[in-house]
Amino acid sequence: MDQLVNWISIHPWTSAGISVFTFFFVVFVRDVTQKKHTIQRNFPIVGHLRYFLEMIGPELRQYWVANDKEEKPFDRTERSWIYATAKGQNNNFGFGTTEIQYEPGYPIIKHKAFPFPESKAYIVGKDPSCIPSLKVIGAWRKRKYPYRPYSIVNISAMSFGSLGKNAVMALNKGARDSGAYHNTGEGGLSHYHLQGADIMWQIGTGYFGARDEAGRFNLEKAKEKVKNNKQIRLIEIKLSQGAKPGKGGILPGAKVNAEIAKIRHVEIGKDCISPNAHSEFSTVQELVDFIERVADATGLPVGIKSAVGEIGFWEELVKVIETTGKGPDFITIDGGEGGTGAAPLTYADHVSLPFKIGFQRVYTLFQKHNLSQNIVWIGSGKLGFPDRAVVAIAMGCDLIHIAREAMLAIGCIQAQKCHTDHCPAGVATQNWWLQRGVDPDLKGKRAAKYIQGFRKELLSLAHSCGYEHPLQFNGFDIEISMGMNRYQPLEDLLGYKRDPVHFTKFQDYTDFPTRD
Repeated sequence: MDQLVNWISIHPWTSAGISVFTFFFVVFVRDVTQKKHTIQRNFPIVGHLRYFLEMIGPELRQYWVANDKEEKPFDRTERSWIYATAKGQNNNFGFGTTEIQYEPGYPIIKHKAFPFPESKAYIVGKDPSCIPSLKVIGAWRKRKYPYRPYSIVNISAMSFGSLGKNAVMALNKGARDSGAYHNTGEGGLSHYHLQGADIMWQIGTGYFGARDEAGRFNLEKAKEKVKNNKQIRLIEIKLSQGAKPGKGGILPGAKVNAEIAKIRHVEIGKDCISPNAHSEFSTVQELVDFIERVADATGLPVGIKSAVGEIGFWEELVKVIETTGKGPDFITIDGGEGGTGAAPLTYADHVSLPFKIGFQRVYTLFQKHNLSQNIVWIGSGKLGFPDRAVVAIAMGCDLIHIAREAMLAIGCIQAQKCHTDHCPAGVATQNWWLQRGVDPDLKGKRAAKYIQGFRKELLSLAHSCGYEHPLQFNGFDIEISMGMNRYQPLEDLLGYKRDPVHFTKFQDYTDFPTRD
């Protein structure tokens, strides 16, 4: 051995060449003898290049192949706007639009000849981006702890487990610094969510964080969690999500470490299953009873989140609310184009209606029964841009939830590896090395700047259209392209008017109820 080491030290280049040759010879023998991969068997050694290029395909297309408007789900100009806004950089674009304005479905926001003077805009505290909710959630049903969100733009559901701890902390700090609230996702409330932001605690089919040993919902545990965490201001019962409605989820046992097991109230090292259906209710009446039990026990406003498929459920929900006067304080409609989590391709592409269609069907149903005014409507599903938020608001939304756009703000590069645990940006992974790339303090500031920048542009659009508050937008403020030289008002296209907004002045909506 000493002689070999001495020879290598005397002939470093020769020994290196022999090592490289030996390595490639072993790979060659392995490739031509294995039967699993045809390309490697037919093209030994060089066949590995195909799998490497396939692995980095999204990044290659993103930086070298696709043009600015080609990529999905977010093209380069959209990502550039988010990155620049999050960094506090110049997020303007020069030399005119690159959009095809006659393309069917393209929206145009109609400005007024006499805009609302920005010099007259009321500033809440020292935050010129503050846009308070016009509705107080839980006021109609007189919940013990009603809630008026400081921000109409808030962070949507993304669980700890799906996202890494640094990403969760960054998002929560961004929400805290911008005044937004932060939805926990169905994975439950972790201490990473407790960086100071208001919390919407989501409870899904797994009842994580509020379940007994058998996986059933435990009301006492839920009540205790709310009592011990004053940041929890809202509870959202998740019926389904846009990415994979009607299908449960699984966190592999390898990912279920002691920390996640404690947060979710599950066993260490065992697959963590989210069933595809709730065990606490299976009818609309039972759902409403469950909502009321949780609201009575916690004092908090309770709502539901759902993608939209068959309309029968919603028709029955309307009847139960009419008959009993009970039901959700808010309804989050998730579009089929949404989804931060992993999902089967067919579910992601073909199950549940897109946001605009789904929201239209549910909202108009509630309008027909004079119930829409009493509900706080939340839109979710690729709405993290001011123009899309304006359309959602004109359709009837009171609040906007953003997810993937918030991920982009803290460093996501749209590598589309969320389901592999190998997110190169360290956002959607539990890998400790990859996660270290996300600094919670720095990325938290970027998340805050993105939300504040989003709101500032939303306010600017409202002012351009003669309004003081963005929720004053209506369907006649937007025209939708129907093809070459044909535009139609959104209101005519949808066939309904959103509920009238009885706005007075900004100052009248800056009372923010607290929890004692």
